Amino acid sequence: MKKIDKYIISKYLSTFFFCLLLFTVIVVVVDISEKTDDFVKSNLNAWQIFKEYYLGFIPRFDAMLFPLFVFISVIFFTSKMAGRSEIIAILSSGVSFRRFMLPYIVSAMFLSLLLWLGYRSLVPKANEKFGNFNKNYVDVNKGMHNKNTSYLQNLYFRIDPVTYVGMRSYDTISKTGNGFFIDKFQNNKMLYNLRAGSIMWDTSSKKWKLSNVLERHIDSLKEKLVKNSNLLMKYNFRPLDLRKDEYLKDQMPTRELDDFIRREKMRQSEGLSDLLVERYNRDAIPVSVFILTIIGASLASRRLRGGSGAHLALGVVISVSYILFSRFSVVFAIKGNFSPFLAAWTPNILFGLLAFYIYKKAPK
Repeated sequence: MKKIDKYIISKYLSTFFFCLLLFTVIVVVVDISEKTDDFVKSNLNAWQIFKEYYLGFIPRFDAMLFPLFVFISVIFFTSKMAGRSEIIAILSSGVSFRRFMLPYIVSAMFLSLLLWLGYRSLVPKANEKFGNFNKNYVDVNKGMHNKNTSYLQNLYFRIDPVTYVGMRSYDTISKTGNGFFIDKFQNNKMLYNLRAGSIMWDTSSKKWKLSNVLERHIDSLKEKLVKNSNLLMKYNFRPLDLRKDEYLKDQMPTRELDDFIRREKMRQSEGLSDLLVERYNRDAIPVSVFILTIIGASLASRRLRGGSGAHLALGVVISVSYILFSRFSVVFAIKGNFSPFLAAWTPNILFGLLAFYIYKKAPK
């Protein structure tokens, strides 16, 4: 690694982390001003608010706008180099533009890997902390129209292609329910039916404990009845699968999310598109760091009359366009018939082509 490589990498990373810190401080100050009433009603001290809320809010916010911070940082320090004629001197010394871009690519790969690892474990844990605080201290302050989301009624879902499960009610906190039943069909004919007065999750055995159970085994015109006061059964759904809230998919680590999606596919769940978009985005967003780095470096390496201000203005337009396009594709996937995979990767594909075009048109 040559001195120029170390110089560009140090400029890249120092500018990025300074930009990240600066925007984080600004957003935290604005957020404190907006949530002051909720913090007062929570009766928590400053340290508890920081530990239970901002240790979740800050990683969540930084991960959300990570590619934007990268893009702004690259444009800012590269335009400064172009304004001081440093890039002209580098290229005039015989260094090719491809070689000049090497430290940018190395830095982008490092930040992409950092963001990808964060999405696998750190960001879901931060989302869990953020969601728990909102449910416990913010959402409860919205007034009498707030509903109890821990108590679910009339649950009905499929656990495999021929088996359906239902519950009259279920409490996600105590992990107990009543009015439980299972129906198994084949060729539109019922083969098995189970009714239980109550159901409870047994944490020691990792199974469901059923009480007042009546089983019916149906074979053509014959029927066999079996009664049990208690049964310990293992089914392919867990309390996590019955916990439905807006924060759930964001709080699961990637491995756990993959298992959850596998079970939801088997049940043909209605919310599958939302889960798939979240999963694909965890791989697609880190790649955008690499794409936006190439676009930013190729744009800002050209010296303009407006200086870094013109570069920043153009960079903001491109980054906002990327975010808007990404949001539109996600909405079409969740609410329409657009493929979740394409919803996550189409912005990268289109802006990747734009990055290739801008790179080819960059001054050599």
